[in-house]
Amino acid sequence: MATASNAVRRGTVLPVDAARWAMWTFVVVNAVIVDALFLSAGSGKNGVLTVAKFFGLHAALLMLFQLLLVARIPWLDRRIGMDRLTVWHRWVGFTLLWTVLTHATLVVLGYATLDDTSMGKTFVALSGVPASLLGMLAAAVIAVIAVVSTRPLRRRLRYEVWHGLHLLLYVALGLAFVHQLQETTTFTSSAFATAYWWILWLLAFGALLTGRLVMPLWRNAYHRFRVAVVVPESDNVVSVYVTGRHLDKFPARAGQFCIWRFPGHNHWWLANPFSLSAAPGVQGLRLTAKAAGSTSAGLRNVPVGSRAFVEGPYGAFTSLHRTRPGVLLIAGGVGITPVRAMLEEAAGDVVVLYRVRSEADAVLLNEVRHLIALRGGRLHLLTGRTGEHGTPPPFGPDSLRRLVPDITERDVYVCGPPAMTGAVLSGLRDLRVPARQVHAEKFGMA
Repeated sequence: MATASNAVRRGTVLPVDAARWAMWTFVVVNAVIVDALFLSAGSGKNGVLTVAKFFGLHAALLMLFQLLLVARIPWLDRRIGMDRLTVWHRWVGFTLLWTVLTHATLVVLGYATLDDTSMGKTFVALSGVPASLLGMLAAAVIAVIAVVSTRPLRRRLRYEVWHGLHLLLYVALGLAFVHQLQETTTFTSSAFATAYWWILWLLAFGALLTGRLVMPLWRNAYHRFRVAVVVPESDNVVSVYVTGRHLDKFPARAGQFCIWRFPGHNHWWLANPFSLSAAPGVQGLRLTAKAAGSTSAGLRNVPVGSRAFVEGPYGAFTSLHRTRPGVLLIAGGVGITPVRAMLEEAAGDVVVLYRVRSEADAVLLNEVRHLIALRGGRLHLLTGRTGEHGTPPPFGPDSLRRLVPDITERDVYVCGPPAMTGAVLSGLRDLRVPARQVHAEKFGMA
């Protein structure tokens, strides 16, 4: 973790702000270019079709932005975090849905008006035109993905099922790309327009293929990860040590997570995001997981010497975002794993709040105590049930101020169950801890 002297000074542009500015600049610049192309060659056969083309062009731009959000570009991921990028991907996805449906509706209405016929007959007629049929199929796939991504349905589906359906988005993108090629009014309106659209599509697909396929395959071929040791930490918690070649070149930082697969032990599509529970180094990588599902529960049975497929590292929960000399690390349950890793690099004044029901549930407690002692820090082990015997909430503003009087002068890192994380963030807001000093991340794939 950053030393006290390396903490970012007030007024300095934070990495997350720089990444957001870069993203919004990209979006605005391309939106201006698309609007210019529309104004120069966007007129349709009537006013309705002209507006339809406007929505169609912006639907294409939203699709490309969607690809970049999930391409797992390291520079963005380390500054913004996969959780926030995924949330943005979700909302851009619903915006894309309504943009596509508006475009399709206006196309049918425009041609119905042009031919002085009903929209139903026009829809049937357009379905016989290859370019229009491709667009209809793309719109249908996007609509299906949007429906299964609504919260009520998403919660009822296993991640693997939802993810498999979500992969149909790439089919929709392929259909939309060919649809745009055949609708040549703006795509080939000028040499600049043709070059622009080709470059943008190639950039987006290139980033996606590199981040999601090429880089993970290359890293695993290069490092050759294998399970070295499996250590039960308690009845329902296990640590898996993974070794490999040239791990000094594996670009992970304490606090990040990886997506782990164990071919031969589980099916290839069964993957879990687990934080590194120790700072990465030449000796290897370590994950520590609680048995919360069939995959994580089976980790204690992973054969030593078997192959591991590691995708990542991912996440912005690192010292890159330090702004103050002092730091407060708050963990709940197995959320201690990235915090324990960060303690290996911690410098300056370090305080840890570790929330568990009982001391017996405190995973890696001895390691945390040892690292805190080495750094002259303070550890507060918060046990018991919330509200038990009339005790105040452990993460209410009064409790936080009592445990850490100078909390507003520290960076605060929070990792734990959603309810606990929400309570901590609420308490920090009540204490008016500056937002730039608060760091929380959901360690997940969707």
